[in-house]
Amino acid sequence: MVTLCAKGDSLIFLLCVTFVTMTAAQFEHYSFRNFPQEDLMPLTAAYGTALDSYAAGNWTESVRYLEISLRLHRLLKDSVRHCFLHCDRTKEVGASFPGDPDLRVYWHVLMEASCQRRCRAHFPALQLPSPSSKILEEFNRRSPYRYLHFAHRKLNDLQRGVPCAYTFLQKNPEDEEMLQMMEEYRSQYDLSGFLIDLEERSYETPFVDGVKLVSSGDYSRSVDHLEEALRLYLQEYGLCQAECEGIAQLTPDRDFYEVLADVYADMLRCKLKCEENLKPNVGGHFVEKFAATIYHYLQYAYYKLNDGRSAVPCAHSYILFEPDDPIMKHNLLYYKEYSQQWGLQAEDFTPREEALQHHNQTVTLKQMLTSADRYLNLDDEDFFGAEEAACLAPESPDAEFDGLGDYEESIYANWSQAKGKWDMGESDI
Repeated sequence: MVTLCAKGDSLIFLLCVTFVTMTAAQFEHYSFRNFPQEDLMPLTAAYGTALDSYAAGNWTESVRYLEISLRLHRLLKDSVRHCFLHCDRTKEVGASFPGDPDLRVYWHVLMEASCQRRCRAHFPALQLPSPSSKILEEFNRRSPYRYLHFAHRKLNDLQRGVPCAYTFLQKNPEDEEMLQMMEEYRSQYDLSGFLIDLEERSYETPFVDGVKLVSSGDYSRSVDHLEEALRLYLQEYGLCQAECEGIAQLTPDRDFYEVLADVYADMLRCKLKCEENLKPNVGGHFVEKFAATIYHYLQYAYYKLNDGRSAVPCAHSYILFEPDDPIMKHNLLYYKEYSQQWGLQAEDFTPREEALQHHNQTVTLKQMLTSADRYLNLDDEDFFGAEEAACLAPESPDAEFDGLGDYEESIYANWSQAKGKWDMGESDI
């Protein structure tokens, strides 16, 4: 078996090339259309078997089921995304229901459900029990890669373990234990070619390349990379939101409207997490408000190219997400004052269409979730009014003890929230 190269090893190049090939084997058995029948099982069962084997010290079996779990998770997401794209492309023209908007809503739900049902019937992963939100969150946090790294380490297979550790750290850059192990590996081995993010998203590389080109002054090439990063990010954002609709946990023994309301509220929460889940890790720091950051770089690059008609819409797009940014507000005042020299028209001083759509969608989701939470958590007095609520209220369970002594209950809650902000000045770019 090929092992990691110690520093100074004359065969370093050969071994690293071999390693890259083996790293790609992480998903070499994965096929969206032809998933192995013997590996097809509920994600919950596969992941549970992996963790049971891990706890028992059965490292080989644990690795096997962790890798199956990762492939099942990818299969589930790919299947949901395929049906979303298929039904989005083949939407039928809605029936006309003049004067009754509720019927139009019901018709849309029925048509979407019909398309999804026909599509999902072709994908075995969507016929299996859905994993819980807790397990899905484990995969979002890349926890399986943490277990996978330790299992490979126990098997003395660091060539597979190091990429798993690196993949986990890309999502969890403050994990002290894993950081310490990575420093240990760096001190003993040459990791060139080994630090591979096995879950890297398509928009990350063009973004990093674009920012590097901006820093080097190659603005013409930088805008191509940044525009590509923006396009791919918004595409991934839409698919992330589709996953929220396609992977849901339904409870059959509840009232239809109660189930519908709870599922819809959970879906809204899931969609609002997409921005958090999709932000990339660059140089050990998460890029907060990623879409806004791309518009910021695009504005600057187009400005350096003397392309004001492209720069101004990017500046206005950035302001949608950061309305109080003093530098960008000053930039807009500058463009306004010298609009004639830049050849700018009134229609140039508006956000780009996709930026406005993305921003409005996010704001609407937040407003809808706030309203949903408020109405779903109304108490009887808020819902019926004080007088009617008093009539409907059951007799107090403590009524038989009234007058026999004093009884007090106290509830204390301590709340804390960690804060963090990506510092552009600390980036390795």
